[in-house]
Amino acid sequence: MTRVKKAVHALKNRRSVLRQAKGFRFRRSTNERAANEALQHAGAYAFAHRRDKKGDFRRLWNVKINAGLRAIDPKLSYSRWIGAAKKAGIALDRKSLAHLAEFKPEAFKKVVGTVKA
Repeated sequence: MTRVKKAVHALKNRRSVLRQAKGFRFRRSTNERAANEALQHAGAYAFAHRRDKKGDFRRLWNVKINAGLRAIDPKLSYSRWIGAAKKAGIALDRKSLAHLAEFKPEAFKKVVGTVKA
């Protein structure tokens, strides 16, 4: 069997890994083995946190809606109101409700009023 030297591919891989690890701190940006390890962890964290981000935003929207409700009526709570909104047939999602509560309080007040009535 003929001998295969891996110089070209090894250099290409090394360059690719170090380019991806650019901006990492200490050895992880200059040392190939440390950079490989850091990239493996970074990829795993990125995958997991793409899912976590969805929950983070949902929690943020819930807080914004609750704050908007409390501004209208201090006795109103998010959990009771969202249940009543579902029964009333309000089809707005939490993202748009949070946007209304934060930037268009008068429109949000109308939505809240339709659920109350």
